[in-house]
Amino acid sequence: MYDNSNLIVTAWDGNELVGISRSLTDYCYCCYLSDLAVSKPYQKQGIGKKLIELTKQKIGDETMLLLLSAPSAMEYYPKVGLNKVENGFIIKRNKF
Repeated sequence: MYDNSNLIVTAWDGNELVGISRSLTDYCYCCYLSDLAVSKPYQKQGIGKKLIELTKQKIGDETMLLLLSAPSAMEYYPKVGLNKVENGFIIKRNKF
């Protein structure tokens, strides 16, 4: 997963990785933010929001940022500036 991502933004506390934003982008039309994760003890400190901001800085204003949310995070993303979309479709992956 890491090797095939072309935009990774991280947050550190000294030598400890505390947050990561992992994306795939063409840097002109679309950036798919595949993973946004912040270590539990570091949540609710603005780290996730900052990772999204830094990701957006890297891709530029003309590139769309999109993601699929885990059900438990649906209320989080509007709080950090993302808008819910109704114009998407999905073929869910098969679980093995």
